[in-house]
Order: sequence, then structure tokens, then C-alpha cells
Amino acid sequence: MKHLLKLSDLTREEILSILNLADQLKFERVNGVQKDYLKGKKLGLIFQKASTRTRVSFEAGIYELGGYGLFLSSNDLQIGRGEPVQDTARVLSRYLDGIMIRTFAQQEVEDLAKYGTIPVINGLTDYAHPCQVLADLMTIREYKGAFKGLKMAFVGDGNNMANSLTVGAIKTGMSFAIACPKGYEPDAKIMEWAKANGQFTVTESVEEAVRDADVIYTDVWASMGQESERQARAAAFSGYQVNADCMKAAKPDAMVMHCLPAHRGEEITEEVFEEHAKEIFDEAENRLHAQKAVMVKLLK
Repeated sequence: MKHLLKLSDLTREEILSILNLADQLKFERVNGVQKDYLKGKKLGLIFQKASTRTRVSFEAGIYELGGYGLFLSSNDLQIGRGEPVQDTARVLSRYLDGIMIRTFAQQEVEDLAKYGTIPVINGLTDYAHPCQVLADLMTIREYKGAFKGLKMAFVGDGNNMANSLTVGAIKTGMSFAIACPKGYEPDAKIMEWAKANGQFTVTESVEEAVRDADVIYTDVWASMGQESERQARAAAFSGYQVNADCMKAAKPDAMVMHCLPAHRGEEITEEVFEEHAKEIFDEAENRLHAQKAVMVKLLK
């Protein structure tokens, strides 16, 4: 494992190894054990998309590991003024020990890894969100004990979260079902891979997707950069809400997850969100621990 660009690059064993280390790091933090795993290491944090959880969890995480994080917005870099990404990669490789980037195009992340000589972590692209899904998997295992035999259902847009969750679920032995309107399915190649490697269902029926689900996941209808589509998406997704009726079709002990921020009253009701707030905010906390594990694996 040289980079974390997308989950499909990792083996099942590599994913589980990250999760096991994340559990260890969380245990150490809860018990006040401070170990400078990354003493003196410097991580550049490139943000072309703003974030709450990604920025704070990475900055806090690298600090807790004994390293230093440099926040770099697109306004702070020549990449924001047209410098080729390959040149940025070569320059930052001379100064830093690793790069985390949160941006739009997956190709930009791939190019940073191709032309640089230091590890690159995908903090989010329009295609994938591997860091979030590692935290999700960590949370599911905390609540359910294991992955094998579980059913995960996703309700909403077949976006970067759906792409990465599909891969994460199938690789760890879960079945995966997504309910979305026609035309809003996950990436075609990811769906093809999922059907060939596990139990995968895509349907327009929310009830079918969540039937007997152990985990129900949802995300906003319009992601960052899709603001101009908000009205059209609100109409397309009006029936794709995690609500009380939706929960009746799932298993009685089903957990609900959301990568946040949540738009209560749209993709999830206030009632269901608050009823499952503990697992949702445990999930948010686990971004810190899972990403610390990724940094230790890549930078140590």
C-alpha cells in the first residue's frame, strides 16, 4: 500500500489491517496513551473543496501522531492559478512526507500519486471517498462485531459515497443494495465489478433495497458542486428518504449511518436522525481514528 486513492486499489486484507490499527489507535486515545508514531512528519492538506470533518480530523490526527499538518487551499497554491498538477506533485514531494487532497476530479489525485514521490491520500473526489468508508466500516464492526452476512442498504444518489461503499461492503463480505432513481446509479464499472464479486442489487424501490437490512446509509441529494441541480434533484429524489416507514422494512436492530452534513427533512427525517444519532456521530468520530491509521500505514 503506497497510497490511498480509492478502495478498489486495496485488498480485503489491507482494508482489515487499517481497521485493526484504527481500533488500536482509538483505544490508545481513549486511555490517554500518547505515541508519536509520526514524529517530525509533515502532511500537506490540499483543499479545493471545503470541509468540516476532513480538515479537522486530519489536522487533529497528524498532530496527535506527533506530526504537522499544513493546510493548503487552492488559493494558497499555484495549482489554483493553472500550474500543472504534475509540477505541484514534484515540488511538494521535495518538502513534505505526504499529501492529502480533497478535490473534484479523481484524475487529479491519480496524477499527484503518479508524478510525486510521496504517499497521496484521497480526502474526497467526485468519484470516491475512501477515508469516509474506512470510518464507516470501523463503525459497523464496532456495532455489529463482524461484516460477513450483513446487508447494507444505501438510499439516494449513486455518488462518490455509493461508489466507495459498494466496494467497501463487497470487499468485507457484506451484501449491498442501493435504491436510487433511474439515471442516478453508481459508476457503471463499479456496479459491474460488484455483481461479479458479491451480492449487489440496484433498484428504484426503497422498500426492496432496505428489506432486512442491517445497515441503512444515506447522503445528501445534491453534493458539493451540484448546487445548480438542487431543484431537479429534489424532484427526482422526493421518494428516497430514510424515514419511519423505511425503517419498518429493515431489521429491528438496523443501524443508520450518514456521512454528514445531513439535510433533515430531505434524505432523512429529524426523527430517524435523532433516534440513530449515537451511531452517526460515532461514525463521524471514527474519521479521526481511521485516518490516523491510514497516515501511520503510509508515512511511518
